[in-house]
Amino acid sequence: MLQRLCVILLSVAVCFSMPASAQTKKASPKSVSDSVSTSREKQIAAAADAMRDRLVAQRRDFHMHPELSNREQRTSRVVAERLKAIGFTDVRTGVGKYGVVAVLKGGKPGPVVAVRADMDALPITEVNDVPYKSQNPGVKHACGHDVHTTVELGVAEVLFAMREHIPGSVKFIFQPAEEGPPEGEEGGARLMVKEGALENPRPQAIFGLHVNPLVEVGKLTYTPGPMMASSDTFSLAIHGKQAHGAHPELAVDAIVVAAQAIEALQTIRSRRFAGTDAFVLTVGTIAGGTRNNIITGEVMMEGTVRTLNEDVRKRVPGIMNEVLKGVTEANGASYDLKFRNPYSVTFNQPKLVEETLPTMRRVVGDENLLPAPPEMGSEDFSEFAQVVPGFYYRLGVGNKAKGITAGVHTPDFDADEDSLVIGVKAMSNVLLDYLERHATQTTTSK
Repeated sequence: MLQRLCVILLSVAVCFSMPASAQTKKASPKSVSDSVSTSREKQIAAAADAMRDRLVAQRRDFHMHPELSNREQRTSRVVAERLKAIGFTDVRTGVGKYGVVAVLKGGKPGPVVAVRADMDALPITEVNDVPYKSQNPGVKHACGHDVHTTVELGVAEVLFAMREHIPGSVKFIFQPAEEGPPEGEEGGARLMVKEGALENPRPQAIFGLHVNPLVEVGKLTYTPGPMMASSDTFSLAIHGKQAHGAHPELAVDAIVVAAQAIEALQTIRSRRFAGTDAFVLTVGTIAGGTRNNIITGEVMMEGTVRTLNEDVRKRVPGIMNEVLKGVTEANGASYDLKFRNPYSVTFNQPKLVEETLPTMRRVVGDENLLPAPPEMGSEDFSEFAQVVPGFYYRLGVGNKAKGITAGVHTPDFDADEDSLVIGVKAMSNVLLDYLERHATQTTTSK
């Protein structure tokens, strides 16, 4: 017995005296996964770096040939042709007018994940004196959709080359009309969802990115939960009674009523909701009157309501009607209020954000992954994220040293093209890591 005890004690002593590397010679499942991730990350990085010149050329081509919402004929054709040249065979065109949807089936069984890029430009005249200046007068990629589309094509090329090792499928969605379809037309994410962009196969989650020129190139930002506001455009008509300017007693002055209505509408935010309920009500245009000595009988206004809470969003139109009814009836006038082009709150599913952040940190480094507060701009990526969990993050494209600081939707907006490679690296890793995680979870649950 004593001899056996000595042997046991000796074994324990030897074990504790061994170098740590020898004690952990047999890798744990986690370290194996980390090793695979590191190897894959290097492969993606090498591929993205090698295609830099082609990414820049592609982005500049899109930038020189911008197309407005629901008019993205050339952009859609170039995207589809590029996907087919890469080797994709499952490519659908004409989804939501000019949308393109392509599916990459991996060589291993697993879940489906989607990624979305928008393709349309804005009615803005370019002022930058650059070799890739817009050749379509009055139209410019002033919101970075040329970057988004180029990055997604780069991701498609990188992942296609790795397809035999991918556990599951990736659905690539190229969307028209993110900036909003023309009056009287359907378009954008809502129409793509309506026409089956998220079906056959249906993804478990969807990812997307958007440029941010206020963030330096090399950095990514993220926001769990509500990231961007809902957006509801409204038109408001005030109906009064026209008369000669010398006889106000015979008129119902629509301009005076409109002025009261604008002031009263502002009290909705300040007095009908808690200070913590973030939303904005803006009257952006007003038109009425024909001559200095005529009391006008009608005034037209347009504006926007933006919120970060869907419950708040649902309450606002009812309160607007209450306020307008009171103001107009008190003056002997009437009104018509209509809403259109609604975008929901862009909501990043917190669990999806949390599980994705380690991948993003690994790609760009802790110091280059930054949390960001919600903002009152809007995005119809929200329509996809209402169907499946979504995560929409920001890609830094600014560079103060190069003078690239102008905000989106401005005539002098531009993007540091180093962001193209970073965008491809980040999104490729995000998508593959998602499939790896959820393929493992599916296997474990079975």
